[in-house]
Amino acid sequence: MIRSPRRRLLAGITALVTTALTATACAGAGSFTDGGGDAVTIALVSNSQMKDAISLSGQFEQQNPGVKLKFVTLSENEARAKITASVSTGGGEFDVVMISNYETQMWAQNGWLVNLSPYMDRTPGYDADDFIPTLKDALSYRGGMYSAPFYGESSFLMYNKKMLAAAGVTMPDKPTWPQVAEAARKLDKPGVSGICLRGKPGWGEVLAPLDTVINAFGGRWYDENWNAQLTSPQVKAAVQFYVDTVRQVGEPGAASSGFQECGNLLSQGQTAMWYDATSAVSVLESPDTSTIAGDVGYAQAPSMAKGDNGWLYTWSLGIPSSSTKKDDAWKFINWMTDKKYIAHVADALGASHVPPGSRLSTYQLPAYTAVSQAYAEPTLSAMTAANQLKPSLQPVPYTGVQFLAIPEFQDLGTRVSQQISAAIAGQISVDDALKQSQTYAEAVGDTYKKER
Repeated sequence: MIRSPRRRLLAGITALVTTALTATACAGAGSFTDGGGDAVTIALVSNSQMKDAISLSGQFEQQNPGVKLKFVTLSENEARAKITASVSTGGGEFDVVMISNYETQMWAQNGWLVNLSPYMDRTPGYDADDFIPTLKDALSYRGGMYSAPFYGESSFLMYNKKMLAAAGVTMPDKPTWPQVAEAARKLDKPGVSGICLRGKPGWGEVLAPLDTVINAFGGRWYDENWNAQLTSPQVKAAVQFYVDTVRQVGEPGAASSGFQECGNLLSQGQTAMWYDATSAVSVLESPDTSTIAGDVGYAQAPSMAKGDNGWLYTWSLGIPSSSTKKDDAWKFINWMTDKKYIAHVADALGASHVPPGSRLSTYQLPAYTAVSQAYAEPTLSAMTAANQLKPSLQPVPYTGVQFLAIPEFQDLGTRVSQQISAAIAGQISVDDALKQSQTYAEAVGDTYKKER
């Protein structure tokens, strides 16, 4: 579990609170759907599945007369900042917040979230045991669930089957990173990159895939005594491999490419492969957004010294302890994370809109099974194999696969990601990027050593 004391968590959010205030001053508070002053106020990330929920929320209000909803939708970075600032200070602005497995356990330990398990237990048919076990564990603290998963994801390798067949390349179900790099070299040609890998700065951008590569190569951020390891041979080999691969056979402008950019490139036939989130299937398999729908292959996250390297992530819904409408807030969370909602989405919007990766029963839903034959099994396998308690080959004092579940990681990860992105851009060497990153990591590690 998280070992950080309350004062560490409070210190870790100071920069984020400043970011929230700056974002609000510069960009406003996002998009509002106003249900009135007595409404349950819900802060959501403005991703497509969340927008679907808002479009269907009339059903909730019909089923719960007297409960009005007010939605605040924000971009991912702004949502993290504003929600963190509000919940950590007990601001009471929101009754339901969209958070992830990065925040949930830390915030539960600090008393900032309501334990949802009593609500789940007394809600007929809710079936919390139907949640994918790794997600349920990631959102639990001392036996209680403090947020409920709306959708979940791991990571895997996606590829254009026609391009690989034309090049005579066969992708194993469980490839190694050298096999992927060799395939990328064969597939790379003018106008089509061999592979797309994120290079955009951000702890949730380039570091998300790169951290799984570091894990695969046997690397880690810290040893069990909080000694920084970012200049270790394993980390150096992983980062050099990643940077070399994306610079030699990756997408143009890789240093500014993130999830959306890579998704566009693969879906439009401008890259042959992409390693990223399993949730990308909603983009790749929709004929409305993809020219390769039905022609995408899927393989497990590539391995090296370590296998089972897919990450674990979920957008989930929690109730801040400061909410004065906890019972009505739960009614909404129940509606948005229940099996019935998933079936309703399939009926109302089509199975391709179903939020994936939260419940085991989703993978038995006939409508979803029909459209997900190519990717359902790889997605479920990746999610059930992900282990955020043991992310690395060697012992570590932290949890988390593609992030470190410590308050400082939002700032530390961002700083390190900037160094890596600069190396991808060719502005600095990998060695120089890691030397500076090591300095950042040592400063954080030293504070943990003092508490031992």
